Amino acid sequence: MKKHIQSALSILLILSLTICCKTETTTALQETAPKFSLTIARKEIDEANKRFMELVSRGDSIGLANFYTIDGKFMSAGAPAVVGRDKIQKAMSDIIKSGITRVDFRTSGLYGSEEMLAEEGELTLFVKEQAVSEEKYIVLWKKENGEWKLFRDIFNANAPGE
Repeated sequence: MKKHIQSALSILLILSLTICCKTETTTALQETAPKFSLTIARKEIDEANKRFMELVSRGDSIGLANFYTIDGKFMSAGAPAVVGRDKIQKAMSDIIKSGITRVDFRTSGLYGSEEMLAEEGELTLFVKEQAVSEEKYIVLWKKENGEWKLFRDIFNANAPGE
C-alpha cells in the first residue's frame, strides 16, 4: 500500500512539474511574440513608397504591378478600375507611356492593424522635372506573404480636368 501511495505521489509530482513548466513556457512565448506597432508599420510603408517611387522613375511597370496583392485593385481617375496584377501592369505601362517619369508621395495619415492599413496622402506627378498634377490618394495595404502590398489604390487630381 505504501508503495502505491509513493507511486501516486511521484506521478502527481511529475504532472504538476509538467503543467507548471508548460505554463511558464507558454507565458514566455506569449511575452516574446511581436506585437503590432503602427510606428513600425509606418516605417515599412514609407520604405515601400520609396521603392514604388524608384520603380516609377525606372519605368518598371512589372515591378510596380508586383507591389499589389494578387487580387489588388487600381482605381485611377478617368479610367475603369482594374483588378489583378496583369491588368495593373498594363495600367502602369499606360501611365509610363503617357510621359510620367516620377511620382512623389507625402503620407498624411496611416491607420489600421496588423491585418490592414489605410494610408492617405498627397502626391505629385512629374514629366521629367515638371510637376504636371497635384493629387490625393487613399491606399489600403494588406500583408501578403509577410510583406505589405497594395490591396486597394485610388487617387485623383485636386484640380478639375487634370
